[in-house]
Amino acid sequence: MHFRHLGRSGLVVSEISFGNWLTHGSQVEEEAALACVKAALDVGITTFDTADVYAGTKAEAVLGRALKGQRRAGYELFTKVFWPTGPGRNDWGLSRKHVMESIDGSLARLQTDYVDLYQAHRFDTATPLEETMLAFADIVRQGKALYIGVSEWTAEQIRQGAALARELRVPFISSQPQYSMLWRVPEAQVIPASVEEGLGQIVWSPMAMGVLTGKYLPGQPPPAGSRATDPNGSRFIARFMKEDVLARVQRLKPLAQEAGLTMAQLAVAWVLQNQAVSSAIIGASRPEQVHDTVKAAGVKLSPDLLRRIDDVLGPIVERDPALTETPDRRR
Repeated sequence: MHFRHLGRSGLVVSEISFGNWLTHGSQVEEEAALACVKAALDVGITTFDTADVYAGTKAEAVLGRALKGQRRAGYELFTKVFWPTGPGRNDWGLSRKHVMESIDGSLARLQTDYVDLYQAHRFDTATPLEETMLAFADIVRQGKALYIGVSEWTAEQIRQGAALARELRVPFISSQPQYSMLWRVPEAQVIPASVEEGLGQIVWSPMAMGVLTGKYLPGQPPPAGSRATDPNGSRFIARFMKEDVLARVQRLKPLAQEAGLTMAQLAVAWVLQNQAVSSAIIGASRPEQVHDTVKAAGVKLSPDLLRRIDDVLGPIVERDPALTETPDRRR
């Protein structure tokens, strides 16, 4: 495993981190989930990412059980808050009430006294940003989180949050956007703003929901049990399940072979070529997937290979920064 600093902070994270969105407590039985976490630890992954909303809070509980008994100082644990975790009007968003209550729920499920990074899962249009940032600052001062970060915030929202973080003297160190060969939305605005403010990128879905593994073939139904057949996962992967996208992805296979990489390894290695990226989140339903993907750590792709990848994908790459969406909670 290779390691990088998270933004300009002193926190060191593994280049590849393990996330359990859409798997633990949902798609994957607990025994398999525990085996995947063990595999991650065995190959040197020290960074684990989850969220209170994943599998209706079950994912946090599974990860807590999986990490029980591990030396707490030996791994970095990240979770997030925003999406609904209950039926009430105050059971979601970034109000002080929900943030302060949510951190306690997450810590209980994760069986830990603190998380290394507590992230705002989205920007909350219905709560003053000052209220949210003060709540996060209080959580840091209480020792329940060491650092704070955000996920899917726009460049302007990041700058506003960073200004308040400086005023409150709280370590605001990360952004977690979707980023892959096919989804380069953060490149134009979010990544430059993050670099300016000292935030590192912890990118999710570097394999574009699995599409960049090449397992989805044009003109054929998706494999049984894949994310495209899962009721939750299918709505996220739909934007990539287009014939022209799938056909162009197949043309990446010889490039991966020339580089001595699997398609999954190529996809993860590609995002890690961007030095603004601190870590790429992978998921897994089987331990062997972890063992395969982790080999992308430390890989250097040649400029010629990167150019050829761009030539293959061409017009199907999504780059529009307006696609960093902010849900309007006031509606």
